[in-house]
Amino acid sequence: MIVAATRRNVLIGTGALALALVVVSLAALTFGSVPMSLGEVWFALRDSTTRTDYSVIVREIRLPRVLLAILVGAALSTSGTVLQAMLRNPLAEPYVLGISSGAALGAIVALWIGGAVATASPLAAFLGALATTAWVFILGRRAGRLASYTLVLAGVITASFLSAAILFVLTMLSTRDVRGMAFWLMGDLSAVTDAELKILFPLVVFGFLGLYAFSKDLNVLLLGEEEAAHLGVNVARAQTMIFLLASALTGVAVALSGAIGYLGLLVPHLARMLVGSDHRTLLPAAALGGSIVLVVSDTLARTLVAPNELPVGAVTAVAGAPVFIYLLRRTAG
Repeated sequence: MIVAATRRNVLIGTGALALALVVVSLAALTFGSVPMSLGEVWFALRDSTTRTDYSVIVREIRLPRVLLAILVGAALSTSGTVLQAMLRNPLAEPYVLGISSGAALGAIVALWIGGAVATASPLAAFLGALATTAWVFILGRRAGRLASYTLVLAGVITASFLSAAILFVLTMLSTRDVRGMAFWLMGDLSAVTDAELKILFPLVVFGFLGLYAFSKDLNVLLLGEEEAAHLGVNVARAQTMIFLLASALTGVAVALSGAIGYLGLLVPHLARMLVGSDHRTLLPAAALGGSIVLVVSDTLARTLVAPNELPVGAVTAVAGAPVFIYLLRRTAG
């Protein structure tokens, strides 16, 4: 049973997670090849006029990376949350459904072509995510309805095909570019610019607000499509808009960070354990939780084997793959 969310519950839950995100982000700024104290980090953030080694490291290297992790984590976790609710399947998320792979293929093809097309890689990633979503959506429909497990299976198969297509494109690149592109495909938050952050921020905010507008519909869709229709929900419109918005969030996130897997699977389940299944509370909790998890994961990725660096997608996969197996066995049983 869905517990009705109150404004007080939303404010308390969101406030607590937002405070945790601030603490985790400040802690992440202290870790790296050059350790810093919180005082040194705070001084570097506060004093924008003085240019020291510490201020350059914090403001130009670590801070953009933390901000990107916050935005990408929120985008992927929100997308995973709404897809799981709409499909009534705990295994649904952008990576498993192939949406992330479609976005990655779109971005890598744009970069492969180069020139003016390369500058439009975020748009290419969105179009790749949208095309993959439409294809999986078509395969997953049976007799006019979404067959949840058929759709997940179609997503897994599509993701495998897209991975093969990505490998084909990689073979067309020069040897110098292959390693960097392969690292990016597994998740890389190190190459973001201020201009890209300024573009990503409003897109993630508007995408989240658009999905939050369907929070009540998502609560009803948990009961099933027929029940939702009887209760006044325009099921076809809601499903189409949710798929489009989730694809848009996934596309812009993958374009700047690569395909980071299992974040949209792991975080929604953790958020439900904390705040329940009412999406008026769950969506903000999942967005903030995704930001926290990705900031922590990226900090581990750049410090565990320092001075080398792990792809952040490898860190999230270590945590997310066992959860996927557990959920698969539980739902199959």
